[in-house]
Amino acid sequence: MQLWTPNTQLQNGQYIIQKVIGGGGFGETYQARDTEENRLVVIKTLNREQQQKQDFIDRQKKFRREALDLAKCYHPHIVQVYDTFLENGLQAIVMEHIDGDNLESYVDNYFNENGFLSEAEALRYIDQIGQALECVHERKLLHRDVKPSNIILRQRTQEAVLIDFGLAREFQVGKIRTMTASKTEGYAPIEQYERRGDFGYYTDVYALAATLYTLLTVRVPIPSHYRAEDNVTLSPPQKYNQNITNRINSAILKGMELEPVNRPQTIREFREMLGLVVPALVNTPLVKYTRTISQQPQHKSSSTPQFINPEIQLKSSAGIDYKKLYNLLATQQWKEADEETARVMLAITKREKEGYLDTRSINNFPCEDLCTIDNLWVKYSNGQFGFSVQKKIYQSLGGTKKYDDKIWQSFGDTVGWRKEGKWLYYKNITFNKTATKQHLKGHLPVAFGYDGGWFLLGLGGLGGGQGWVEVFCRIQACILCKVTM
Repeated sequence: MQLWTPNTQLQNGQYIIQKVIGGGGFGETYQARDTEENRLVVIKTLNREQQQKQDFIDRQKKFRREALDLAKCYHPHIVQVYDTFLENGLQAIVMEHIDGDNLESYVDNYFNENGFLSEAEALRYIDQIGQALECVHERKLLHRDVKPSNIILRQRTQEAVLIDFGLAREFQVGKIRTMTASKTEGYAPIEQYERRGDFGYYTDVYALAATLYTLLTVRVPIPSHYRAEDNVTLSPPQKYNQNITNRINSAILKGMELEPVNRPQTIREFREMLGLVVPALVNTPLVKYTRTISQQPQHKSSSTPQFINPEIQLKSSAGIDYKKLYNLLATQQWKEADEETARVMLAITKREKEGYLDTRSINNFPCEDLCTIDNLWVKYSNGQFGFSVQKKIYQSLGGTKKYDDKIWQSFGDTVGWRKEGKWLYYKNITFNKTATKQHLKGHLPVAFGYDGGWFLLGLGGLGGGQGWVEVFCRIQACILCKVTM
């Protein structure tokens, strides 16, 4: 089979290859133009070496299955899968094109001009990728190739995005199973040097800790198998960068322990060790964070501050950390906040696989969490957005517990979800500052799980309002939902 060259048209001209981006042990990646959506995309296939394997058909099936698994990991810090297709017997995956530098290049260039990254900036990227890995792990997947070159910073927002899931695999906690021995020197834990290693969440913990090691020292850690075979001690990152605090130095070394049992067992535990997650957040009356926006790095600061002082209770009876949702809403990043709302609601109800809430999950949705989500939306939109705001609009139009299609259409017209008698697609929803105008009151949250795929609420899109009506009823039942403006 021939690899694709520039100007090659795929899928009857929908995709036009522009250039080869690169290749690895398994795949070949291309930049292409999606003519239907008028956007750049990345297309990945198995490379020529894989195509020549006797079990190529099985490898293709596994390749496609992994793409579908990745598509389930809908998260702002994970590269998005748009499509899969078969072209002349070759399976292809169409993914989001991310405009920006990978962390490896960014850190090298920054060091040459300014010295080491600040601890705060490095931790911001690690926190974002840590959240992405938690999403991956919730779906019983391991990434197995976390490293700076597999993390891209979006050029506009400087947010970190995890890419290249070529080594991602399903696993079962506590069971030893055969996995490929592919790995990246310096970031792979000792279990990845054994074909029948004992894999777990701690496998990605090691790689994430090693990535933080590199971000703060501009050095690739000594490979784990050298440490094991030659009894070499890993040099602490403080040896190379004395600005690293004792807490972060200790957390990195703990995350890179040779024996899996000695590491933090989950990404969440590692993030707690780094001080990125407050362990006692659940049932804490009021959480206050002391770092301010002005203390963020000034050269290319993220539009989302790492910590701000919330004046609202971040309560959860389901163990959810609402700090990210708070940050997004406090900085009026409406689209990202909408996506985060979808993510946490699916996580609470354990319906990530289904991608939407059913009647039972809505009726049993914990009031404490529903109140927290709604209060955050109401407060930081100055009363413009939120489920309770939408409920009042719905009731003002004559809406009751019984679903009525005419009233639902009127509601859609009122909040800006319909135009010229037709329901809008998610991509046409207004997320910029004009959404705060009075005529779009109640416009958000829309709370979709996936554009064109899994809708969080509703039955088949915004036109299916029964799910929304049930949410409004649940808001009504949770009479404690109240926020002081």
